[in-house]
Amino acid sequence: MLVHGHEPDVEALREDVARVLAPIGLRLSPTKTRVVHMSDGFDFLGFHIQWRRKRGTNQWYVYTFIADRPLKAVKAKIRAMTHRVSQADPRTILTRINQILRGWTNYFRHAVCSHTLNHLRYFVNWRVIRWLRKLHRWQWGEFRRRFTTSSGRWLPMSMNGIELFNPASVAITRYRYRGTIPAPWAKANHA
Repeated sequence: MLVHGHEPDVEALREDVARVLAPIGLRLSPTKTRVVHMSDGFDFLGFHIQWRRKRGTNQWYVYTFIADRPLKAVKAKIRAMTHRVSQADPRTILTRINQILRGWTNYFRHAVCSHTLNHLRYFVNWRVIRWLRKLHRWQWGEFRRRFTTSSGRWLPMSMNGIELFNPASVAITRYRYRGTIPAPWAKANHA
């Protein structure tokens, strides 16, 4: 929960929330419940939420970024599928990578993530390039001939009719603040 106040206010509110949750058999987890300042930020459902100054201004806003853990997890999945000694069918692997990337980017498209998605695109492309070169024993020149036009421009990475999904092509739609949400326990009568 976000609180406009000082640390003692937060501690008092935490006790109030614990009292409201106790009758219905719920409790706050001490390992997951902590008090942080918004300028330090916190991770929630894979997002890193932090209060920052907007570049070029003196105005402060709450920004939502992709946390480090989900990015490391998706990279680990891609690494596992494109291991250099893997002899799996390229069509199957590219289909599975596309499924993972589409789901992951659609979940995180509401964050400030254009730089992260470009980084992910670069990472996935090079993992697939290294894997395909090792799988087919292609030298760099041969690989380049297969995946570039006659003018030297790179073609989209594709094998057996399956084109590798570009995570940076997902439209980023930032979540907009829509007003205050009243807290049911803030009222004097909890019944």
